[in-house]
Amino acid sequence: MTATGISRRDFLQRLTAMMAALPVALHAADDRLPIGFSTLGCPSWDWMKVLDFAQQNGFATVELRGLAGTMDLPSRPEFADSQIEQSKKEIAARGLRISCVSSSANMHDTGPEHEKQLADARRFIDLASRLGAPYVRVFGNKLVGPQAAAVGHIAGSLRELGSYAGPKNVTVILESHGDFTTSIVLREILEKAASPSVALLWDAHNTFVEGKEDPEVTVRQLGKYIRHTHLKDARLAGGQDNYVLTGRGDVPVKRQVELLAGIAYTGYYSFEWEKAWHPEIEEPEIAIADYAKVITQYLSAAGKSKHV
Repeated sequence: MTATGISRRDFLQRLTAMMAALPVALHAADDRLPIGFSTLGCPSWDWMKVLDFAQQNGFATVELRGLAGTMDLPSRPEFADSQIEQSKKEIAARGLRISCVSSSANMHDTGPEHEKQLADARRFIDLASRLGAPYVRVFGNKLVGPQAAAVGHIAGSLRELGSYAGPKNVTVILESHGDFTTSIVLREILEKAASPSVALLWDAHNTFVEGKEDPEVTVRQLGKYIRHTHLKDARLAGGQDNYVLTGRGDVPVKRQVELLAGIAYTGYYSFEWEKAWHPEIEEPEIAIADYAKVITQYLSAAGKSKHV
């Protein structure tokens, strides 16, 4: 066994255990590999195109982050009282699950705006519960004022949302994003939140590029909190962060996958192609399909290290 790898037998055993351990809401009907993508990568697609494309390309799950031009998912007609049961049937018919319902709620605000952000997060928690999705993403986003006070405020906000989400079988996940991309501050927030219904969405690109943190450090410090991931690649030249197809850039996506597999991570390997924010990058039909192929290779390769 190498210092950085695991044997194929061990990998397959872990993968089998991982699939068996997934909550019902996370388990694809035909035991596909635990890969998914965010609808942030296909902002113009309608509901049926998202689901059909996911099925046709071997994905097990879809993360909802906007749909057909709007980020306000609870207002979408697909999730209205009269339509949501049909939408759930359409998901199930393709052997898919919704891994996460991603909100834009920020936890750093104070006063009336803070209450507005919490109320918005609750709307997304309600939608996730109705869809059987286990996670709702929120942001810490900005470090406002003294760090200790800001961390305490965000942790308290997460704990409050966790108390609301837990009885609905939903976990609130804080994304490594904005001013919160290093394991030290993220771990402090999660420890202070101290809630079984609060965890971490590891945007592995952000901790590597913005937090300048080796993924091995991140996983060692935060692995027990990681429930969901955002994976993407980029070329890092001249201070620019240019998104590229998976495996063609400077972000160690393969290593990130190996590290997650190494801790028997039981969530999804979710592709976040930021097409909604960067319309100039590759079209989703190409980038998302390519990700499915590459990430499948990475998951397989994680178990092919030879004994030495």
